[in-house]
Amino acid sequence: MSAVEPPPAAAGGTGAGSEPPPGAGGPGPRALARQRRRRAAAAFWRAYAANPAGVAGLAGLLLFILVALSAPLFVDTADLSVTRAPGSPYQPPSAEYPLGTDNFGRSVLDLVVWGSRVSLTVGFLATLVSVALGALIGVVAGHFGGWTGTVLMRVTDWFLVLPTLVLAIALATVLDRSVFTVILAIGITAWPTTARLVRAQTLAVEARPYIERARALGGGHWHIMGRHVLPNVMPLVLAQTTLMVASSIIAESTLAFLGLGDPTTISWGGILQDARNAGAVSSGVWWYLLPPGLAIALVALAFTLCGRALEGVLNPRLRERR
Repeated sequence: MSAVEPPPAAAGGTGAGSEPPPGAGGPGPRALARQRRRRAAAAFWRAYAANPAGVAGLAGLLLFILVALSAPLFVDTADLSVTRAPGSPYQPPSAEYPLGTDNFGRSVLDLVVWGSRVSLTVGFLATLVSVALGALIGVVAGHFGGWTGTVLMRVTDWFLVLPTLVLAIALATVLDRSVFTVILAIGITAWPTTARLVRAQTLAVEARPYIERARALGGGHWHIMGRHVLPNVMPLVLAQTTLMVASSIIAESTLAFLGLGDPTTISWGGILQDARNAGAVSSGVWWYLLPPGLAIALVALAFTLCGRALEGVLNPRLRERR
């Protein structure tokens, strides 16, 4: 007898019990995930672009970042030295010095451009410390509750009622005068607001049915917080971050203006402090005071506009009110 041949479907490998070859059944899971992320990013940008104030704030923010990153390309650090200043003291704005010179003969434009590096760096890093600490405490307090949440919230309330600037001044006075001290002083005093917002959002997420299913399936505390709670509170954390950067830059400028920053670095607040010490206010040297103050106001406004636009995009209730 001849051997029995397999059915055509089985021989061709296209039967119901076999898998199709790669690429024959459409995109794989990773490709589908990438497509979903691209669609979500496109929808996010369309919603953000619908806010003109947010677009203007983003454009201004990108301009400040570009100026700070490219500062070494067109600012000679030797011209920033008080002993090798190229100009004469207190020269008014001119073609050679668009923003005039300071009491040492340094270009105010060069000082403002170079100072953006320190001010933006301190603003970003201090915000990172503050938001990370606040998000961690808020998620843990909201998830565990009980005495753990009570203790964490009482500590948060204690920090919240203390004047942030006074506490930052105390820390900056006790520690060494450096950029790291300013970052630490701002970061560990500005986190309570983020902690309370994240805790409230965590409690709302914890009340959803899929959290109960995750617990019933054996999900532990860190699995639930890391895989379910944290992704749902990240939009709030992102919006809070953009709003906190503006506050951090203003706080850094205030500490530097009060003489608690690093005297060896140039920042916007340090320029204002030097102008005050040099008597620029009483002498009427407005070009020494106006540029750094205006830079602080504009960058704070840019971050605030971006934060409000992000909050409107990520919060469905705010989108419905438009």
